[in-house]
Amino acid sequence: MADEDEMDMAAAMAADEDGEMDMAAAMAGDEEEMDMAAAMGGDDDMAAAMAGDDDMAAAMGGDDDMAAAMGGGEEEEAAAAPGASINEAASGQATRVLNQDEIDSLLGFDMDGDGSGEKSGIKAIINSALVNYERLPMLEVVFDRLVRMMTTSLRNFTSDNVEVSLDNITSIRFGDYLNSIPLPAILSVFRAEEWDNYGLIMVDSSLIYSIVDVLLGGRRGTAAMRIEGRPYTTIERNLVERMVSVILADMCAAFEPLSPVNFTQERVETNPRFATIARPANAAILIKLRIDMEDRGGRLELLLPYATLEPVRELLLQMFMGEKFGRDSIWENHLATELWATEVDIQAVLDEQELPLSKILALEVGDTVMLNASPTSPVVLRCGGIGMVSGKMGRSGQNIAVKIDKTLRQLG
Repeated sequence: MADEDEMDMAAAMAADEDGEMDMAAAMAGDEEEMDMAAAMGGDDDMAAAMAGDDDMAAAMGGDDDMAAAMGGGEEEEAAAAPGASINEAASGQATRVLNQDEIDSLLGFDMDGDGSGEKSGIKAIINSALVNYERLPMLEVVFDRLVRMMTTSLRNFTSDNVEVSLDNITSIRFGDYLNSIPLPAILSVFRAEEWDNYGLIMVDSSLIYSIVDVLLGGRRGTAAMRIEGRPYTTIERNLVERMVSVILADMCAAFEPLSPVNFTQERVETNPRFATIARPANAAILIKLRIDMEDRGGRLELLLPYATLEPVRELLLQMFMGEKFGRDSIWENHLATELWATEVDIQAVLDEQELPLSKILALEVGDTVMLNASPTSPVVLRCGGIGMVSGKMGRSGQNIAVKIDKTLRQLG
C-alpha cells in the first residue's frame, strides 16, 4: 500500500511537471503566435491552430492548465483594450460638431445684419452665378461726386452737421432687392426724363425718424424715438419728400458733366409691391449710402435698373471723364504725311458702252468694238471709280498723255 501511495504521489508530481511544461509551452506558443503575427501579418489562422493544439494538451494536463487558459484570456482582453480605446478616440475626432459661427461662415451668412461686408462661402458662389454684370467705372465717379454734393446740401437742409458716406455699389436682381427691404421704410419712385425710365430711393426708418427729429427741433444727444407698428404720418412723409427732392437735385448736378438728365419725383410708397419699376429678374445697380447727423442717422439706398442706364451705358464704361479720341497734333501730322505719300490707281476712261450679255459672250478674237469717241473727246480720269478730272488725249514723246483742263469735284 505504501508503494502504491508513493507511486500516486510520483504520478501527481509528474502531472504537475507536465502541467508546468504545458503552461510554458502554451506561453511559448503565445509568444511565437504574436511574433509570427507581427512578422508575417497573414498567418493568424496557422498560429491559432497551433495555439489550439497546445490548449488541448493543457486541458488534458489538469485544472492548472485551465487557470492558465483563463489567465491567457485576461491577458488577451487587456491587450485588446488599448486598441479599442484608440478606435473610439479616432471616431470621436472624426465626428466633431461645428458650432453656429463656423456654420454661418461656411454658408456665408452675415449675422451683423448690415450687409456691408463682402459675401463669402456658399452664398458667394450662388450669387456669383446669379448676377455677374459688367462694371461701370464712371458710375463710381458720379456717385462719389453725389456724396460730396449731398453732404453740403443736407447740411443746408437740416442746419446740422451731416456726414454722407458711400458704402458700396453692387449689382442685384430687382426682385431680390424688394424682398430684402427692411420694413417699415419709405420708397420714392423717380423718373429720368431724358432716359425715359425710372429709379428708386429707399429711406429706412432710422433715417426717417432722425430727419423728422432734426427738422422739428429735436434736442441733440438724444436718440430718435422709433414707434413700430404704425404707418407714417403726413408730416413725416412730407419731410421725407422734401429730403428726396434735395437728393434728386444733387443727382442731376452729379450726372451733368456726363449726360444732362432731369430726375423728377413721381410718387412715394410704403409697400414694396407698389414700387415695382422693373421685372423681378431684371438686373439693377444698388448704391448704399450712410447719412450720419452726430449721434443720429440711417441708411439711404438708390436703385437704378440697367435698363434706365442703357442710354448712357457707353459713357459709364469710360475709365475717366471725357475718354475719347481727341485732337492730337502729333498724330494728325503723322497721318497727313502718310496720306500724302499713299499711292493710288488712276484710270483714264475713253468711253463707256452698255451691251447685251449675248453680244459680250459672242465676242471673238479679231472683232472690232466701236467707241463713241473722237480724238478730241474728253477723257475722264477716275480714282476708285470716282471721276476726279477730265482732259484731252494727246501724245508726249512716245507715250499717250492726257492734258487736264477741268476738275470734276473739289480737290484738296
